[in-house]
Amino acid sequence: MPEGVNFCVFGRHATRVELLLYEAPDSPEPFQVISLMPECNRTFFYWHVLVKGLPLRTCYTWRLDGPRDTQHTGCAFDPRRELLDPYARAVCDDLWMRPGAGKPFEAGHASHRAIVAEPVPASGARVSRGLDDAVIYELHVGGFTRDRSSGVRHPGTFAGLIEKIPYLKALGVTHVELLPVMAFDVQDVLPAVAARGLTNYWGYSTHSFYSPHPGYCIDPARAPQEFRALTDALHTAGIGVLLDVVFNHTSEGDASGPVINFKGLANDIFYHLDAGDRRRYRDYTGCGNTVNCNHPLVTAFIVRCLEYWVEELGVDGFRFDLASVFARDQHGDLMSDPPLPWAMESSRILSRVPLIAEAWDAGGLYHVGSFPGMAWAEWNGRYRDVIRRFVRGDPGIVGEVATCIAGSADLYADDGRLPANSINFVTCHDGFTLNDLVSYNTKHNEANGEENRDGASDNLSWNCGAEGETGDPDILRLRGQQARNLMAVLFLSQGVPMILAGDEVLRSQRGNNNCYCQDSALSWFDWRLPEAGADMLRFVRELIALRKRHASLRRRRFLTGRPSSGQILPDVAWHGERLNEPCWHDPGARLLVFTLGGEAFEEPALHVILNMHDFPQQVALPVLDGRC
Repeated sequence: MPEGVNFCVFGRHATRVELLLYEAPDSPEPFQVISLMPECNRTFFYWHVLVKGLPLRTCYTWRLDGPRDTQHTGCAFDPRRELLDPYARAVCDDLWMRPGAGKPFEAGHASHRAIVAEPVPASGARVSRGLDDAVIYELHVGGFTRDRSSGVRHPGTFAGLIEKIPYLKALGVTHVELLPVMAFDVQDVLPAVAARGLTNYWGYSTHSFYSPHPGYCIDPARAPQEFRALTDALHTAGIGVLLDVVFNHTSEGDASGPVINFKGLANDIFYHLDAGDRRRYRDYTGCGNTVNCNHPLVTAFIVRCLEYWVEELGVDGFRFDLASVFARDQHGDLMSDPPLPWAMESSRILSRVPLIAEAWDAGGLYHVGSFPGMAWAEWNGRYRDVIRRFVRGDPGIVGEVATCIAGSADLYADDGRLPANSINFVTCHDGFTLNDLVSYNTKHNEANGEENRDGASDNLSWNCGAEGETGDPDILRLRGQQARNLMAVLFLSQGVPMILAGDEVLRSQRGNNNCYCQDSALSWFDWRLPEAGADMLRFVRELIALRKRHASLRRRRFLTGRPSSGQILPDVAWHGERLNEPCWHDPGARLLVFTLGGEAFEEPALHVILNMHDFPQQVALPVLDGRC
């Protein structure tokens, strides 16, 4: 780039800063080391230098020196360590070795490296819709096409996913929700897991929040362009792009973890540290550290990062992993009005896109129904649990089921929120697939190398009479019915439905409910399944089409039991075996019946019968316009 590249890094307490330039991702030594002078290369907390005539694809790292008083101040500068630029638009990990990264004398030049990448122009056309009419499809970019059966030219990449857009369009989904695509450390697993040759597959181990993951690219130096090509192609097909993002922790782990960037740049600012001994990291995430999200500088970093993904890379919204961390102050205590969520809502750019919270963390906070902010939707974990219990046959909960099907007004109506604030799901990446939910009573995670201790133990599942694979036709028939029941309830509910990729064709993980480290056929989408599972695929397509045809399944406001404007029938009427006599207080009830009045005059009413007894039930049918 003849006009030059302006390099800049945050170093509030740094006393000496060096920029190391490499010709290639695997170059053993830098071809130039530039020492920055504070009198001409520092502005406030930022160190910067303009390097002219630098070609694209040049790789670089930083070295910073300064105070190292981790016990009292939390500063952790070490001039022996090479650090990755947190603002890098493209990164590479060709020489990275996580086990040695905790020891600077072993790390040498084997750090992650940033790449001087060509800028992308501002994003053009996008899917400009909220979530009221959304059908979300959660998928893993690598796993969707990595199996040989995918037949794509570049399996496991953004380009590979582009080739499968016709499948998504035919299915009828309106949005894809991509598991983490910001650059992450595939080596971030426990030693016992790594000893089995397993890696971090899901990607909840971010180290570079501005860069698309190089492992999903044909050419990592063109990571922004390749990801942007994906969002442009999805937008052309009318499909929105939601990203699952991880701002609650990073891949640097606890005090024994590697130093990649933030520890060496601003350890005292970026992380929650123990007040008594700032060598220790407070862990509200279960991953070794917690990002200090509500520090003003960190809040600004996160907001600007998200704006970049929207404006330049074409993203339409975000789902935030363990988002309750955003409600913790700099001491880890709960805040009633935390700055970060409000800063996102106040952003001119982010206020126009959906923001979805996984409204809990590993430190005990649980915000489902009460996440701070006005515009946030939430993964509704209560919906998942109640519907699983109902479909497996738990008696006496039809009142709870009705509340969930009606959009969870008890959680969202009091503070003025709407049905679209509830993201309804019965499965997601974290847990059993739909097929496994009806095929296993207990988890089977032995392949993960953690002696089956990992993953949730209470799955609210039922194997229908046999654990795992079986050839019994009666059990297989029952499992198919149960899978359809779960899908049907999901798409007949007010709120926003989300399905897990592969559930529409009954993909199985053989009882593994925590495939975070399984970059293998166990997790990948098998493209022979759309043919083998054609009946289920057709069923899900028809459910999506039914939902799109009937606005009464996608109401903007909560159900009231009264007629909508210009209508005769109430928006909902609840029944049991007899009309208008729901079984709210029957401890043995497994039957829920309801009638949805049309949203518009020409829209027909829907009468829904959900019988989770293991025997037929006789129910009264309403008389509408002289017809049963």
